[in-house]
Amino acid sequence: MTNPPRAFNSYPSSPTTQQRWYKALTIDVLLAVLNRTILHPWVAWILVLSLRAQVTPYTDLSFVIATGYAVFLTLIAVGRSINHRVAYGLPRPVDLTEEVVIVTGGASGLGQVIARMYAMRGASVAVLDIKPREEISDDEMSGGAEYYCCDVGDRAMVEATVDQIEKELGTPTILINCAAASINGLPLLSLPASSFQKTLSTNLFSVLNTTQVCLPRMLSPSSSPSDNEDTEARGGGTIVNISSVTGALCPAGLSDYSASKSALTALHHTLEAEIRASGTNGRIKMLLVETGQIATPLFRAVRTPNAFFAPVLEPVQVARAIVDAVDAGEGGTVRLPFFASLVHWYAVLPAGVQRVARWLSGIDGAVAEAGFEGGLRGV
Repeated sequence: MTNPPRAFNSYPSSPTTQQRWYKALTIDVLLAVLNRTILHPWVAWILVLSLRAQVTPYTDLSFVIATGYAVFLTLIAVGRSINHRVAYGLPRPVDLTEEVVIVTGGASGLGQVIARMYAMRGASVAVLDIKPREEISDDEMSGGAEYYCCDVGDRAMVEATVDQIEKELGTPTILINCAAASINGLPLLSLPASSFQKTLSTNLFSVLNTTQVCLPRMLSPSSSPSDNEDTEARGGGTIVNISSVTGALCPAGLSDYSASKSALTALHHTLEAEIRASGTNGRIKMLLVETGQIATPLFRAVRTPNAFFAPVLEPVQVARAIVDAVDAGEGGTVRLPFFASLVHWYAVLPAGVQRVARWLSGIDGAVAEAGFEGGLRGV
């Protein structure tokens, strides 16, 4: 009997490893449980109500502590909500029957999962990928999505393809930049300049191309608004950029990949500031996704330095977080797993502590241990 294929595995696991239940226990799982129990304001207030149901006096120490804890958690939750609204404004309305979704790099990996999720829900989806159409199998195709062979690093091809999408599907309203170049996994002195340039072209300049082509269309009002709908309100959209924690951590052997992701993060924040300064941030939402290792072909050969603190993410986990944020009409930043939200604090640590942390994590040896030979096909 043949074994069923493993989808998106980051690296092979032995049957013994798969049987160990604690391998699934990570800091993200523990935090998810805590955030839904003792760290949730509603649960804290239930404890307060339970004490009152027992006619516990208001001056009793247990009641004072429980009330104070509930108030503390509530203030944190309210503060987070206010902070998000001040930073990113009110959400834009999203109606999947009216949205046209463009997913670059959507023939494999994370992009494929996102394209399938939107296609299954009835949205108009355009998948852009460099693979020729005849090389795309039925299993690789996202059911219901339209496929367009396009090198997103080529500005002329992007313009022609988006023009075709606009004619066939409508004006793009959601742009999800998932295209990624192959991992070369070479030290900087061994990395050909052409390979470095290709990585920048795919990971950075492709986002520049798709954004400059799609954003003006998103800002244009609908050609046929309803009589009771404001014309300006019809224009709008969401731009999602997939970055990485490597842009901040810069592991050894990933000079081209880390540089491209760091530049992509800077590009995203600059565009976000320009949209805010132009007063169109109410109609255009920017979503930055910074993740750790995802179990896609891009990093298949790389083992995570620490499975408890830095677990490998399944593509569907990241895709669900992205789709939920886009569907809610929100802008902001999605960071997965938990350690990704702490990465930017790493820069404020003393240099000596940083060096020790890198040594303990093994981050600078992970790529070398993977044994790349000439690169690995990207997502």
